[in-house]
Order: sequence, then C-alpha cells, then structure tokens
Amino acid sequence: MKIVLTGSLGHISKPLAQELVQKGHTVTVISSKPERQKEIEALGATAAIGSIEDVAFLTSTFTGADAVYTMLPPPSFSDPTFELMAHVRNITNNYAQAIKQAGVKRVVHLSSIGAHMAKESGLILMHHAAEGILDGLQNVDITFMRPVGFYYNLLSFIPAIKNMGGMASNYGAEDVIPWVSPIDIAAAIAEEITTPSLQHRKVLYVASEELACNEVARILGAAIGKPDLKWTLITDEQLLNIYAGFGMPQAIAAGLVEMQSTTVSKHLQILTECELLGQEQNGREIYYHINAKRMKEVQDFIEPFRKMWDDRFDKLETMMKQHKSK
Repeated sequence: MKIVLTGSLGHISKPLAQELVQKGHTVTVISSKPERQKEIEALGATAAIGSIEDVAFLTSTFTGADAVYTMLPPPSFSDPTFELMAHVRNITNNYAQAIKQAGVKRVVHLSSIGAHMAKESGLILMHHAAEGILDGLQNVDITFMRPVGFYYNLLSFIPAIKNMGGMASNYGAEDVIPWVSPIDIAAAIAEEITTPSLQHRKVLYVASEELACNEVARILGAAIGKPDLKWTLITDEQLLNIYAGFGMPQAIAAGLVEMQSTTVSKHLQILTECELLGQEQNGREIYYHINAKRMKEVQDFIEPFRKMWDDRFDKLETMMKQHKSK
C-alpha cells in the first residue's frame, strides 16, 4: 500500500512509519522541517517537505495514496495570540479539501478520548471540531482513533516535583486513569490503516493500562529516588493559578483545567446517571455517595454470569490438566 503520514517524526508518526516500512508498505512522511529529510529517508520512507497549511502541497502529496494518516499539531501553550479553534478548523479543512481533491478513499485520523463531547471538555473540543469537519467527507472511509492520556504527559509534572516535591492536579490521588504509550497507538494505527475497511465511519479507543494516580506517583518516585512521592488532589482554581504562574495564556490554561477536570467528572456523571452514585450539593462542593441498593441490584445481575464463567474456567483448567498428563 501507498500510505502518507502527517506528524513528521513525532512520538506516534515515527514508530508508525517504522512499522509500516518493515511490513513492506510504501510510506511518505510529511514534515515542515527540511532537516528531518535524511532521518525520514533513513527509515526507508520518502520525505515530503512542506506545510499542512498549504492545500496544494497536501493535495499533491496525498494524490495516489491508498490511505492517509492525519493528526493535529500540538497547540502553542506560550503564545497569547494563538487562536486554537481557528487554527484547528483551518488545518482540518485543509486536510478535508486535499483528501477530496486527491481522491483519497481511506483515512485514519488521530483524535482523542472525549471527542464525542460537544461542550465542557476543555481543549478536547478541538478534536470534536476536527472529527465534525472530517465526518462531512463523502465516499471516504474514516477511522477516528481516540487514545486515552499519554504516558509522556506525566513529564509536565517535573517542575512541580522539583519545586514542591510532589505531583498535583485537579484529578489524582486514588482516581484510576487509563494511560497509553505512543508505541501502542502507532501499532493500533498500523493495523487499522492496512486493514480493509468494512465501515464508513469507525471509532477506536486505545489504552495500554489503568493505574491509580497514587500508584503512578509510587512508580515514578521509585524510579527517581523519591519513594514518598505523592499525587495530591487540588481544586480547579489552584491549578489555574499554577498555570498562570508558568505564564500560560489564560484561554489555554482554562482549557487544560476543564479537560483534566473532565477526566474524573465524566466517570462520576456516568455512575450518577446509572444511579450507582448519589450526589449532594453543598455550596460550591458536590459530595458523592454510593447507592448501596442500586449496587446490590448490579451485583445480583452480574452474579449468574460470574458463576457461569467460573464454571467454564474450571472446566478449561481440568481439560488442560488432562491434556498435559497425556
């Protein structure tokens, strides 16, 4: 297959290019940096040097491709004049126009968990907007990849660990969070983009594991010689002040705070809608409590299935032992 990748030699695009080349596909990697050309070619891929803001360049590069992988460049966290949503719409419209003009029939787009939400998701709204634009394409099979939180996002805690001796955010402590490695995302994309599509639109979620935030802190602490490292839960307002202290533009900071707040609040919302949790408002605070009666109903519903699978696994274990003894 002839496959075009955006994202230059980023955390996902580089291992993706390596895997696709190893599997015998003809890969072109788009990069805006001429100095990346030799490194791209060293992978066995073709370098297409140009800007994703140039529709003519994209169209020319996409022409003849069996499939295209698209992604949004990371937003600027330091430029106070940066208009995130305008930038996202511009880039995604460029992709859509080039895909249409080049006659591309298969697209895999890197989105994000939470992209289905049209509000109250902070910076993830940019992925919702991008999916909406690409969804308008006709006669194109599109898979939206929605990975969970990246492991390397944990690097943003380095200043807090150095200056305050701990980790802090508006989610944390015993909150259980799904995490993903870019290598696992690349592997999932490589499989999806080379598999014939049976659906016009498809959404795939990608995760590597789930860990409680305090467990993350324990693992990191052990690795850096801080065995007592903790992940402290702070308020949205406290986190916003921390970002302001870094000189982060207010709109970006507010988007990050809302996005990270959604990490936990979305789980609470689902549990509340299922009546597994009750909630009480006390001023600005919301207190949650377990609905024991409803939880018992769920347990009673699950119990026959648990027994069924226990019996099946017992039978499988017996069969394996018998087979091994022959």
